[in-house]
Amino acid sequence: MSVNINELFASVNIQSVKGSRDVEVNEVHFDSRKVKEGDLFVACRGTVSDGHDFIEKAVEQGAKVVVCEELPKSSSSETSFVLVEDASEALSHIAHNFYNKPTENIQLVGVTGTNGKTTIASLLYELFRKLGYKVGLLSTVTNYIDTKEVKATHTTPDAIQISKLLNEMIEEGCDYCFMEVSSHAIDQHRTSALNFKGGIFTNLTHDHLDYHKTFDAYLRAKKGFFDQLGKTSFAITNADDKNGKIMLQNTKAHKFTYSTRAFADFRAQILEKHFNGMMLEMDGLELWSNFIGDFNAHNLLAVYSAARLLDQPKDEVLMKMSELTSVAGRFESLISPNGVMAIVDYAHTPDALKNVLVTIDQLRTHNETVITVVGAGGDRDKTKRPLMGQVSAEYSDKVILTSDNPRSENPDQIIQEMKVGVDAHNLRKVLAITDRKEAIRTAIMLAQKDDIILVAGKGHEDYQEINGVKHHFDDKEIINEIFNQ
Repeated sequence: MSVNINELFASVNIQSVKGSRDVEVNEVHFDSRKVKEGDLFVACRGTVSDGHDFIEKAVEQGAKVVVCEELPKSSSSETSFVLVEDASEALSHIAHNFYNKPTENIQLVGVTGTNGKTTIASLLYELFRKLGYKVGLLSTVTNYIDTKEVKATHTTPDAIQISKLLNEMIEEGCDYCFMEVSSHAIDQHRTSALNFKGGIFTNLTHDHLDYHKTFDAYLRAKKGFFDQLGKTSFAITNADDKNGKIMLQNTKAHKFTYSTRAFADFRAQILEKHFNGMMLEMDGLELWSNFIGDFNAHNLLAVYSAARLLDQPKDEVLMKMSELTSVAGRFESLISPNGVMAIVDYAHTPDALKNVLVTIDQLRTHNETVITVVGAGGDRDKTKRPLMGQVSAEYSDKVILTSDNPRSENPDQIIQEMKVGVDAHNLRKVLAITDRKEAIRTAIMLAQKDDIILVAGKGHEDYQEINGVKHHFDDKEIINEIFNQ
């Protein structure tokens, strides 16, 4: 397939063109290593490397067109150079145009916030399949083109992958796509060209300050998603989060709120709580859900709100929602032969960890011991480490601090930084065991019948990343293995 660049540059703010504009290209790339004869290369400035440093290589490999923010000192007469203000934003539009403007032919709903994105997007995907639609999903855990699974590598794919996957969804006959939208993706303009039917805001807590540097910058990135929504879109925000209303301040979209505590367009109330589910009153009707916890009441309410705004019938939505089950690595429980409960959860921020531990606390009889196994990722926001230590010690009877994905950092150092946040009177509760498998084994050895072990931080992940190498490691596998020994 070859496409004329005049079609690709529709909606791209071009400053100047050096060379011919009447050029056909075969593929679009921002990674120079993938460029072949007749392709288009976009030189994006990244956090690790600058695509402008690889323009010469891309040209040598046959790039017909180069999109850049700064022209190279010497350039090939056979290559067209297109100068733009922001190459990353241009890439989003070029990719969208290359793949036939897919968001004009599919109803795309984005979910953003610190916690709950995966659960809400995944449950919307499952719900709409139960309602009889072909649906796509772009999430942290995995991507789906109807029933075909495509492995996920990032919370939000790169701009080219997004449009490519959306185009494949349309070819497969999908009517809807539900998508996690990360703050990185918004900041890097990966979603700039996409036409969203709607956007959902979950909450905003401490995360990703290694990238955004300040909480205000993190908030602005999230808000940027809603600022881009069009007049025919809807924007749903969590009225129970203090940052919820900020998200809607400048949006052109139709504004809606959801809440379990305050006046809102969509409301829910928890009537009963159990370890195998909860009874909710949602929009005036009772709903039994297989999920537990106040945070999941919010997630389910966001799912319900979006479904109703996508014109799905109330009674049918609630009936199908009662059939939904938990997402991989989100409050998944396993029971040992001698009656110890282990809960695996992806909670990797202080707020998410607190939500899970508070939920456990609300459901327990207080005759059992709660043991938390938790770590913090390396090469990520260091400021949340002491808070993770503080929260785990405050809401648990025993804590084992361990390794998560240390990446290039020393795991013992990460554990010490977590321990700094533990109040002096809680230090007696805390053990440090760097080897994650041994930490889990120790927790299980310490547990008696009816005790509860929370293994937090990795959830669905099936690897440990150490010094750039991913080693197979699955919390659920380890727990089952030790339970059955």
